[in-house]
Order: sequence, then C-alpha cells, then structure tokens
Amino acid sequence: MLPRLTIAGAFAASLLVNPASAEEEQQTWRLFIADHTAPMARAFDAKTGEQIGEFGLKGYAALAASHSGQTVFAVQSEANAVQVIKTGLTISDHGEHRDLETSAPLLLQTALDGKRPVHAVMHGDDVVLFYDREGKAKLVSEEDLLEGAASETLIDATAPHHGVAVPMGRNMLVSVPDTDAQTKPDELPPRLGLRVLGANGRQVGGITPCTALHGEAFSAKLVAFGCEEGVLIARPGKDETVQLEMLEYGDKLPKGKVTALLGGKAMQFFLGNYGEDKIALIDPDNTEPYRLVDLPTRRIDFALDPARVKNAYVLTEDGHLHLVDVLSGQITMSTRVTEPYSKDGHWRDPRPRLAVAGDQIAITDPRHSVVRVIDIETMKEIRTIPVEGLPFSIVAVGGSGAVH
Repeated sequence: MLPRLTIAGAFAASLLVNPASAEEEQQTWRLFIADHTAPMARAFDAKTGEQIGEFGLKGYAALAASHSGQTVFAVQSEANAVQVIKTGLTISDHGEHRDLETSAPLLLQTALDGKRPVHAVMHGDDVVLFYDREGKAKLVSEEDLLEGAASETLIDATAPHHGVAVPMGRNMLVSVPDTDAQTKPDELPPRLGLRVLGANGRQVGGITPCTALHGEAFSAKLVAFGCEEGVLIARPGKDETVQLEMLEYGDKLPKGKVTALLGGKAMQFFLGNYGEDKIALIDPDNTEPYRLVDLPTRRIDFALDPARVKNAYVLTEDGHLHLVDVLSGQITMSTRVTEPYSKDGHWRDPRPRLAVAGDQIAITDPRHSVVRVIDIETMKEIRTIPVEGLPFSIVAVGGSGAVH
C-alpha cells in the first residue's frame, strides 16, 4: 500500500474553495484474474467486488503486473502470445503527496507474439519477455506500450531453452542452455549457468555456473537466481560491472533447492521455496544467509506484503493461510481459507493463487468459482467475489492518492 497523502499547507491555503472538496484522498485496488482454462481475464474492484472489465485473450494466461501498476501482462505460453491490459490506475509522485487517477481498464491492441513466452520480468519502466522456443527475449518499454508504440529490443539467449533475461543497469543477465546435453526432439535443453551481456549486447567475462537455473527476483539493487548449488546473487560493481556470488546451500541444510523467489521491497532480502514443504528466508549479507521455515503441508503459493514489510503469506495444500514473520522466521498465525487442494496430479491443475491488495489478501478458489477476501489484521474471510469459470492467476494493483 502506498503512503497516505499529505497536502502541502501552502498549496491548501491557496485554494479558494474548501480543500477537502477540491482534493479527496482515495485508496483504490483492482484485481485482475485469469481463467484456468478459458482464454479470458477479468478485472474487479477489490472493495465492491464489481466486475469492471472482461478481456478475451488468445489462450489461457499467467498474469504479471508492472512495477507502476499501469499494466498487466497476460503471458500465454500455449498461444504463443503476450497481451497487455491497461489497468486504468495511474499513481504519480509529487514529492510530498501522490495523485491517483482512475479510468476504465482496457486491452491494448499491441500483442507481443513469439514462440512459447513464459517469463515476464519487470524492472522499472522496462519489461523483459522471454520466449523459450526462440532462444530470444524482448525488452519493451511500458511507457511506449501505453502510447501505442511498442518498440522491441531483441536479446540473444543463444538457443531455445526455458530461460530468463534480467536487466541490471546497462547490463543484461541471461540464462545459458547446455546445448551439449542429450535431449528428446520435443524437449528443451537444461540450464547450466548465467552470462552477462554489456550495453553493446556482447558477453562480458565467462559463464557463471548455476545448474538448472530457475526463479529470479529483485531486492534493492540485488538480483537473485535459484540454482542446484545455491542462490546466485548479482550485485552492481564498479564502472557498471556486475559481481556474481553463489550462496551455497552447504551441508547444514537438508536436501532441497530454491526454484521460486520473491524480493523484499523496503528490506533487502529474498523469500524462496525450499523443496515443497519449506520456505527459505535469504539474507545475502549474512554469514548464515539461509533460514528455513517448516510448513505443515506442501506449499501452494506465497507472497510478500509490500507495506507490512515483516509479513509473508504462505498458502498450503491443506487450505490454510499462514502469516510468517520474516524477521523471526516464525509462523505467527494460521487460518483455514479454502478446502484442501492436493499438489498431487498435474503441476498445472487448478489450485488457489493469492495477491495482496492493501489491507486484504485475495485468494482465488477455482473449485467454487470465487475469490476469497481475507482481512490481514484478523486473517478472517470478510467476503467473497463470484467469478465465472475457474479463477486462477491473480494480481492486485492499486494504492492511495489525491483525486482532483
């Protein structure tokens, strides 16, 4: 949740009308939800539950919100397409206060097509889309997309693979496939490491080992990647270079690895999975960088709270939502929010997903075609939002500011 607005005294005094009538502080959150099977995404007002948009897509989608919250990217791997939804929310910073502008959400005409897009990495105004079956990534500007000029910068990833490309300053961090590995005709090669591309697109230095690289996140100026050996940390170095350091799991941790990562916003740390029934709190600057938290059952989804910086939320297959204090590494509260959803079966079976929307957590419940809204303070359900079909992937965008 963004900071509350403080109206500058001098500005307020200069108004000839009542300041409260001229500027009203408002908090608005919108939920964007993709169907598990149907080529459809929908937008809802998080407070009222009213559906405010419906968008026909080319295929079923995973959703990713930009840093600004002005766009949501619908990544459709099977349809070989990425479509962009304008959220209708703009929050602009004016120093001592923020302004909030709202409009109807809409599906932009620009489609960023390519063979099997999977990852959408957000970094400031830039978005990097990785296309597994092409061995290439595309760097696009959110500002350009909103203005209808979708210029693309191609990033060479050497060969098709399930990879990722992440900006760091003027450099690009790109996964490297093992092209010597024996694979079946319809299989992609495994990842063996990471390389750094400079501003001119040329590789800088050698390949840093990171076996089976999967999962990435930003926290402050650091980027983390999950590997078989540990978590690889990228730091900005001198003269716009990149320093890479492997945080090895070592002998003290049980067998497992990190394959999904989230990055802290106000504090520099990372939250990752560790196997299926643990999560890892990762402090890159600590001599003991890993703290594991045991979960009662296997993890379904997890999220960090951008406003309550100590809070992490973990949804497990027994239908419980857990509040984790990232400072103490302890589960401090647990509550039942859905029926059990087993992780046995296909990895893409419809299971709940969660998103933090201000003072609430929104959880899709595809079995009952609803979104369950949980109050963060009490961890209790306060209402449900009916959603047609099988609500699955979900993102929340919003904040507060002055509405003129």
